[in-house]
Amino acid sequence: MAGFAAGAAVAAAQAAPNGGSAPADAETLAPTGVGGGGAGAAERLVAPVPLRSALDEVALLDDAEQTRRDKAAQAARDEAARQEAARQEAARQEELRNRVYPPVTGVITSNYGPRWGTTHYGLDIANKIGTPIRAPMAGVVIDAGPASGFGLWVKIRHDDGTITVYGHINSYSVREGQRVQGGQVIAEVGNRGISTGPHLHFEVWSPSGKKVDPLAWLQERGADVSGG
Repeated sequence: MAGFAAGAAVAAAQAAPNGGSAPADAETLAPTGVGGGGAGAAERLVAPVPLRSALDEVALLDDAEQTRRDKAAQAARDEAARQEAARQEAARQEELRNRVYPPVTGVITSNYGPRWGTTHYGLDIANKIGTPIRAPMAGVVIDAGPASGFGLWVKIRHDDGTITVYGHINSYSVREGQRVQGGQVIAEVGNRGISTGPHLHFEVWSPSGKKVDPLAWLQERGADVSGG
């Protein structure tokens, strides 16, 4: 029996790989100590990634939608402000185009109507020589130069057909055929011709050619020659 047992041990030793001895049990093959492989070590090295919840996704979508709405609302406000500014500027330009300027300001010394047994068709506005005279509205100069009784004058036909006349002027700065704008300086107050002192003699002829009351014409259009 002893011989058989010894033979079995030799056979087992020979059957082991590389001539080594066979493991006593499965526990001998298990990794032990720090640095060992296996699932436990992997779990210690890689932290788990938390999953984003459905509520988080909804909140992100809501934030993005609110941002889009805020931007759209701001863009609408900006566009409304731009349009309002454009409207106001257009209204201002229209007002300037339609504005009627007083030809000059000063003291009214004679108005339209009977005077010295005849009819005085103009409005006399006294001021010092050299005071600028302005076109009440846009138009085209149809005469500028010497005129009987006035010494020098300027005549303008405006876009609506009205003609304005400026007499006794000291000098003029426009020429026949020139287009002028409302408020543009066209001449200077003078004392030329048959005159009682430095003043502007201002006349208004309607599109039909009738001479009308210049003061009433100016007042109807908001032009104040008194300068007040």
